[in-house]
Amino acid sequence: MKQRYRYFRMRLSELGWLPLSRLALATGYLLGLDLLLFALQKLFSGLKLSYGNSLSGWISLLSFGVICLLAALAIRWARAKILWRLRNRLIVTYVFIGVVPVALLIAMAFITIYLFAGQFANFVVISDLGMRMHGLSEVNAAIANELGERIGRGDTSTPESLGGLRRRDRFWAHRETYAWKSGKPWFTSAATPTPSFAFAPFLSDHFEALVSDHGKVYVRTATTLRVGSENLTVVSSEPLDRTLLTAIAGDLGEVTLYEPPSDPVQPGTASSDSSAQPDRKDKISINFRPREAEVRNGTAALWPTLAVGSLPPPSGRMDPVIKFGTPLRVVEWSSGKENKVGALLRVQTRPSVLYTRLFAALGDFAQGVEYVLFAAAIIFAIIELVALLVGARLTRSVTGAIAQLYDATKHINRGDLRHRIPVHSSDQLATLANSFNSMSASLEELIEEQKQKQRLENELVIAQEVQAQLFPREISQLPSLEVHGFCRPARTVSGDYYDFLPLNADRLLLAVGDISGKGISAALLMATIHSAVRAYTLNSNVRDTVTVGARGRTSGLSDFSQPGDISPATLLSLLNHQLYESTPPEKYATLFVSLYDAELGKLIYSNGGHLPPIILSAEGSVRRLDRGGTVIGLFDQQGYDEASVHLRRGEIFVAYSDGVTEPENDFGEFGEERLMELVQENRDLPLTRITEVITAAVDDWIGAREQPDDITLVLARPR
Repeated sequence: MKQRYRYFRMRLSELGWLPLSRLALATGYLLGLDLLLFALQKLFSGLKLSYGNSLSGWISLLSFGVICLLAALAIRWARAKILWRLRNRLIVTYVFIGVVPVALLIAMAFITIYLFAGQFANFVVISDLGMRMHGLSEVNAAIANELGERIGRGDTSTPESLGGLRRRDRFWAHRETYAWKSGKPWFTSAATPTPSFAFAPFLSDHFEALVSDHGKVYVRTATTLRVGSENLTVVSSEPLDRTLLTAIAGDLGEVTLYEPPSDPVQPGTASSDSSAQPDRKDKISINFRPREAEVRNGTAALWPTLAVGSLPPPSGRMDPVIKFGTPLRVVEWSSGKENKVGALLRVQTRPSVLYTRLFAALGDFAQGVEYVLFAAAIIFAIIELVALLVGARLTRSVTGAIAQLYDATKHINRGDLRHRIPVHSSDQLATLANSFNSMSASLEELIEEQKQKQRLENELVIAQEVQAQLFPREISQLPSLEVHGFCRPARTVSGDYYDFLPLNADRLLLAVGDISGKGISAALLMATIHSAVRAYTLNSNVRDTVTVGARGRTSGLSDFSQPGDISPATLLSLLNHQLYESTPPEKYATLFVSLYDAELGKLIYSNGGHLPPIILSAEGSVRRLDRGGTVIGLFDQQGYDEASVHLRRGEIFVAYSDGVTEPENDFGEFGEERLMELVQENRDLPLTRITEVITAAVDDWIGAREQPDDITLVLARPR
């Protein structure tokens, strides 16, 4: 079971259907709860239990919540999957900027055209109806004037104009005209002497409107004249029936008249004669205010009472059915109150019929207008198509450049710094590509420089290890002399030099030097001097070979020299000649060379331009060892003097480089005086400890800044 569960979970994870976020988990929980309640409802319904009805509200609420959460998850998924690519985002942007507004404009145009067409169709019907009403009103006024003249002459015969109308106009066959004198029936055009509708006291001098009388709608006009001492009221009435509707809108399409029922039914009561009611499936419910005597603040229904005409066939695919209704203002004949929705006319037609009606007066010019509109539509479609093509091309250029940049970043991530983006344009994207190519080239050069630097650092490490081998690793102490040397490079390798070379059990060669410059070149020159000093000191054959070219003035060894030994002055002359011949002119070195004899307790030395070493007594007196000459390697055929001094017990020999005394801070240089104070204060400590104290003091003096020069310190103390 666990393996199946893991496999199922893995498959869901691969498909991306595994809910991991809080929103997805909440959606899953609500969906599960909704399905559980739905299953319980079905179970209770199957068992015919009433508990299932109480779950409907919760199921609807949970379903609505799940739909909202699923919509949020769909939007998040679309942003993460579909809209991840820049091209898709640009396409969506173009759709919202270009396509959606055009679609909205087209939709608005269709809606506007539909509304306009519906309004126009109803306008045609209402206008024709109004013209009919106005014509009936004018004829009724003429009849009233003729009756008034006849009354004035005492003539009571039927008006001749009314008879002529009945003969010439077929619509007057079902029209009725009645006259009242002072509210009493006086004249009728019908066969029966009694009017079919009662006299309305609210009538004014001129009245024309649609009226509702006994549940039917009529077109009625009235004219009231003052004849003598009496009022003459003439009313002409025409029912709004099939004949009238056919006459005013027969060729427009299908026109349906909706009227209230003849016997309004109170809400909550059934009609006494349901068979007399029209088909209720086509009922239109309209909130209107019926007669107060019947239903107060109620809701009455308008029923389709008659329909005339037929819907014409479509002239093409773009000729849909247009349905539109217009409420009719109807006056209650019994009370004179106006009902704004007393009836309703609904017209069903097609745009082709309305187009014919609208441009009937233009003739052939209408076809020209049609061609112009069709050409404008084609032009607009071409412009929209060109805009979409340009947008698609721009999208491809932008997304193509982004894709090239993305591909280039993958090459850079794999270490392929030679990859370059092809540039075929001169826009900002091309500038970005050129900038990326320049960055790649700079990175390639930087990494190459870094490799070279790393190679150089490795070589420097090797050089440092080699140089460390050149310094005395184990110092052979004489029984009568304790010596110690220390060198710390400012960089990886040092240009300073010191060496202790024992000649026998009682004699020791001590050398301290400083090479001009720093780094590898100084270290190489230091190695040259180191090997030359040892070669000239220990091998007389090498010394005799080089002495031929060294003609500088030198003083001989003192009385404590032994056969085969070389004096310090001669050694400096030999080294000077060798460096002058084998190094560039700007390369030179300072070198102090001394020879110590333990039996005599003397130190013979020669100083080739180096900082004079000092001999510090226990009482604080100082002797400087400055006899010698200039630096070695700068001038050829230089002579060097030498001298000897006694080293007594309690004295300390101190030789150093400028890296000890010349470091500066805000208070100036470290200085020789501070060096001698430190040696004097710590003279009784071991030489290694004295070296640590001095180097620590120099470090404190330098502070956080970089060490400016190599620090070399050589100490010697008689036992």
